[in-house]
Amino acid sequence: MGFDTKKIRVMIVDDSMLARRIIQNGLSRYPNIEVVGEAFNAMDARKKLPILHPDVMTLDVEMPGTNGIDFVKEILPIHPIPIILVSSLNLRVFDAMAVGAVDFVRKPDGTEGNDRFIEALANKIVVASCARVRRPPLKPTASTNRIASLPLKMGAAPTDVIIGLGASTGGTEATLEVLRRLPANIPGMVIVQHMPPGFTQMYAERLDRICQMKVKEAENGDEIVRGRVLIAPGDKQMRVVRNGTRYTVSCMPGEKVSGHCPSVDALFLSMAQNVRCHMVGIIMTGMGSDGAKGLLEMRKKGAYTIGQDKDSCVVYGMPMVANNIGAVMQQASCENIAGVLVRHLSGSHL
Repeated sequence: MGFDTKKIRVMIVDDSMLARRIIQNGLSRYPNIEVVGEAFNAMDARKKLPILHPDVMTLDVEMPGTNGIDFVKEILPIHPIPIILVSSLNLRVFDAMAVGAVDFVRKPDGTEGNDRFIEALANKIVVASCARVRRPPLKPTASTNRIASLPLKMGAAPTDVIIGLGASTGGTEATLEVLRRLPANIPGMVIVQHMPPGFTQMYAERLDRICQMKVKEAENGDEIVRGRVLIAPGDKQMRVVRNGTRYTVSCMPGEKVSGHCPSVDALFLSMAQNVRCHMVGIIMTGMGSDGAKGLLEMRKKGAYTIGQDKDSCVVYGMPMVANNIGAVMQQASCENIAGVLVRHLSGSHL
């Protein structure tokens, strides 16, 4: 038939035999995935990796001995393999993402069956098999810190600009790289990052600690104001709503849009429809096409649009589709997007 029938080789690393069995049995139902081996801790995995040559590794974050974070740090320079973290609702997952893991999936907590967990894990394994493994980014240099320390010279109206940003696989760290380089008085931002419920609040709190602006998980009715970033909750669609000259967000349960809830397209399409002030749209790393259609509509309504470039993406999917359909005006690396944005916002036309 001409189709590539090569299976994705997966190695499971988890100290729980029960967890390994659940993952092994669940993934065995997927004809495109082959579990080639298991390991019960970091030392066991270290020995088996060179023998098994997996394409993707699933890794428990909390293990006795060497934990998942230290293992990711240690193994990626030797074996640059895409790693998917399997984690309970735990802040440490973001520490492991920061040192190079590609994605994560939430462990079942007993309130629901294992089927949704396995489906999410299988989907992430397919994406991870195409992902570019990145070393931890360099700390911001003096020049990028200088960008963040300079207040933007803009009009006083709090709603003169609204910035929308969307990302998926690889986006937790790529978005951080953008935000940490932006000044405290950045115009109001609304962000969709594909992420399970619960984790979006922890992610917002993490960004709030690291970045200069205020970052919070969005709640229905939150106002979009300068110096604040709103992160879409992990199980709700976030849209921008106009009330006269004020803008708020609606965060409501809803059907998936472009395969996702929250969806970048849902956010961007609402901006194209409802925002009457100046807009900026930014689309970043991720598999698929979520956000491309919405970004194109934003551009048609006069928005300035930025797409992450191929070389800096973990997965060059969403930005590629957006670029291919003419939605992107300027491409830039995740390290340079903040500079492109600040130069645009500081322009004389605003």
